[in-house]
Amino acid sequence: MNIPGTEEWNFTDVKFLPILKEYAKRINLVETINTMTDSKMDLSPGDAVLGMIMDTVSGRTPLYRLEEAFDEMDTELLFGKPISPDKFNDTNMGRVLDKLFETGTQKIFSQISQNAIGCFKLDTRHHHFDTTSVSVFGAYEDHPDTQLNITYGYSKDKRPDLKQFMVSMLCVDRNIPIIGKTQDGNASDKTLNNELLSHISSHMAEHGFKPGASIYVADSAFVTTDNLIAAEGNGIRFLSRLPANFNECKHAIAQAVAADNWVDIGALAESQSEKKPPASYRYYETTATIGDGAYRAIVYHSSAHDKRRQKRIDRILKTSKDQLEKKIKEATLQPFKCRPDAEVAAGTLVKAADKSLYNLRAEIIDVPKYGKGRPKKGEARKPKSIEYELKATVEEDPEKTEKIRLEAGCFVLITNVPAQADEQEWPGVELLRLYKEQDGIEKNFGFLKDPAIVNAIFLKKPKRVEALGLILLLSLLLWRLIERNLKLHVKKTGKRLPGWKKKPTNSPTAFMMTTKFLSILVITVGRQRKLAKPLNDTQVQYLRALDVPPECFFVP
Repeated sequence: MNIPGTEEWNFTDVKFLPILKEYAKRINLVETINTMTDSKMDLSPGDAVLGMIMDTVSGRTPLYRLEEAFDEMDTELLFGKPISPDKFNDTNMGRVLDKLFETGTQKIFSQISQNAIGCFKLDTRHHHFDTTSVSVFGAYEDHPDTQLNITYGYSKDKRPDLKQFMVSMLCVDRNIPIIGKTQDGNASDKTLNNELLSHISSHMAEHGFKPGASIYVADSAFVTTDNLIAAEGNGIRFLSRLPANFNECKHAIAQAVAADNWVDIGALAESQSEKKPPASYRYYETTATIGDGAYRAIVYHSSAHDKRRQKRIDRILKTSKDQLEKKIKEATLQPFKCRPDAEVAAGTLVKAADKSLYNLRAEIIDVPKYGKGRPKKGEARKPKSIEYELKATVEEDPEKTEKIRLEAGCFVLITNVPAQADEQEWPGVELLRLYKEQDGIEKNFGFLKDPAIVNAIFLKKPKRVEALGLILLLSLLLWRLIERNLKLHVKKTGKRLPGWKKKPTNSPTAFMMTTKFLSILVITVGRQRKLAKPLNDTQVQYLRALDVPPECFFVP
């Protein structure tokens, strides 16, 4: 915005973007892309990608009218050199995406993620893998220049009416992606796991990681005979959840409940909530045999039963009671002419109850039948015959229902990680802690599909959709590196950062950081820049936690 009469003065709202630029510089993002991508465009591919990343994390739709967005920005401050905003037109952005596709999106991301591992000393001992679906709008006909098949498949967005593509991701240090790829819309999680296992092995060898030095963590789709064989064959240690439909899972849970020899863990949640107390865990270890392999199977019981489990238990109890009461009604509909018949019917009901979740109490009542008329005076009335009625009552068997409720609160983790590996012990509590970090990758998928980050995918060429997937993954990589440094600062210094409503927090997030740098106005006079007003104490604390100098806001 120019001040009337003083055109040489200019105000620019840079927000948090200079911080993003600093982190992109640390992982050598622009130079790496320029080196790997063959292009003679006036706008280098690296600068174009950085521009798309800035646009993405600012909450706009990538590629759409970027020249308008950068017309309001100080490109020299953000890119280190002045770039005319019209260079960021849709045509140039499309050409850059084509160049990224030709170079290989996975190849580019792998190299930049390795830059991040080296620069930030990321912990690569644990790998977390998962997939998600991204719904798209439009026809998306097949194109011969790409193998990406945008089609219908199992929608994790609950939108089976829309075509989609899949995104698979492997993360280290809890939620920082190092391998990411767009996949066919109808790709199977089980197949993608199998493909990645061999890729991980070669990826680790390429970058100097020893086989077996890390643990591959994946959800239950990983557990197939083929995947287990592939993991063993590639020397990969894994941790996954044993699917509930496996007989080995049911047997392990039944064994744990029958043994009743649990190891108490307690609560694992770091943050406490008054409304929702943290779940308390305990575990029992056994073995599970799948195919020709025997694996550690750790059965966990959680004190927190989700609503779906409770409803399922209630349905089971109601069905069991309804079936038993139907049999009681049939048995008591007519009286019995002799006691032995009544006793047989009672015995049948008791046997039926033994197979249910209820206890049954049967009672045989004598019912005398008298003839017509009154007895003679002074004589007792004598029945002509005796009939026998059967009465039965049912009540919930606490021992049986407690067992089913206990089993419903259990799940099983399966692993080939020894109890002690590489001078580190891996008891049940540590394996559970590691598996629970899988929620980090789930949050990553939330980022990739957040409408504030990327709206409906509108590109009509599948190869450009694949290249856009690279932009989103690079955005996520920078986002998580920023968040990691914030959390590490709190952990190392013991000093909390200002959170929402200025309340101190132990868990600062990247989004939280962005809200602290709203309306950072930079005044430009010629080539000189300065802040319209000094940084406040909160902003200074965040910059210190991120190890970013305040000069990033006014020195290109």
